[in-house]
Amino acid sequence: MGTITITTDSASAVSSAALLRLYQLSSAALPIGAFAYSQGLEQAVALGDVKCQPSSCAWIVGMLERSVLTLDVPVFARLHRAFESGQLAEARRWNDYLFAARGSAELRAEERQTGSALVRLLSREGVEPARPWLAHPRVTLATGFALASVVWSAPLTQAALAYVFAWAEAQVGAATRLIPLGQTDAQRTLTQLVERAAQGIDRALRRTDDQLSSSTPGQLLLSALHETQYSRLFRS
Repeated sequence: MGTITITTDSASAVSSAALLRLYQLSSAALPIGAFAYSQGLEQAVALGDVKCQPSSCAWIVGMLERSVLTLDVPVFARLHRAFESGQLAEARRWNDYLFAARGSAELRAEERQTGSALVRLLSREGVEPARPWLAHPRVTLATGFALASVVWSAPLTQAALAYVFAWAEAQVGAATRLIPLGQTDAQRTLTQLVERAAQGIDRALRRTDDQLSSSTPGQLLLSALHETQYSRLFRS
């Protein structure tokens, strides 16, 4: 039988405790209400633009590559570094930047509600640096996630991957309920998302300030239409 040798860069290695904490943060069971949001996907299904595994996968992959990896992850990296170096004013600046980038009322409400829920949970878990964010009117989910990652000593790359996985699993969960997708098709979609995220994470973390972007106008239009959709399962 052959042997497999695994080498680990000590500078980026994640401890068992930090790894388990990242699992906790990225779990669908985290009580922040992420299951209640589809980020415009429900409206896309209602209009018939998304109706099967291939089209739902194309939608979610598009969001990953044109928004999450080009805006959310780079800003998450800036938040992580700001918390790590104790630059709280810088963390507030990037938090407000990300919130301002949400282009519809529903997306801003989702950001505010999930972000607030996460910092409340962290505060109750004894994460003292989360307490000042309880009164912030526009705290984002990425801010709470980055703060917890730093407090729990999770390296940036692993923390960013956990953040992306949490987003991807929530989107696949929404598609599973809306189309509906079978469990096997849901896993096929999640597999593609995981592969794309792994391929793009390093490039996303290296983006400079002038490379930050989110080019998803279709999502913003559908999100605005969703505000008056007749029958809804999701809040966005």
